[in-house]
Amino acid sequence: MNESEHGTPALAGLLAELLQQKGWMLATAESCTGGLIAGACTELSGSSLWFERGFVTYSNAAKTELLGVDAALIAAHGAVSEPVARAMAEGALTRSQAQAAVSVTGVAGPTGGTAEKPVGTVWFGWSVAGRVHTEHRRFDGDRAAVRAATVRHALQTLVNLVRAA
Repeated sequence: MNESEHGTPALAGLLAELLQQKGWMLATAESCTGGLIAGACTELSGSSLWFERGFVTYSNAAKTELLGVDAALIAAHGAVSEPVARAMAEGALTRSQAQAAVSVTGVAGPTGGTAEKPVGTVWFGWSVAGRVHTEHRRFDGDRAAVRAATVRHALQTLVNLVRAA
């Protein structure tokens, strides 16, 4: 199953079923999506059974204050990086009652891109079953398309990881 096979509502519904089967809760830590992953999850009736909390940490200060991401890590690697995505996922898990977490940090555009991190660059972090997984993706399109693709990929990978746990 890949992300093109399911729309966002179907992915959120499947994730809900899998988390409830395990008795798990989910926490999200979002930067470039500004709460869209949490929104997709809580769009479902009954989501309070499996959605614990969402952190919208758009600024670097918010990443540090709310998730415990070391400011030196952000200074060394930039907010859009593997170490920061990993730290965001770990922070969401440790600062919640959840057993699974997802984080996203990226450049949704149309401004903010650089040669090293062009518009559409997104780093993901997932903490599931005691393991942190990270991934870098680059999505095409305008701001809305990048954010929508980020939400779908975050949910699809969560489904895969929770299913495998």
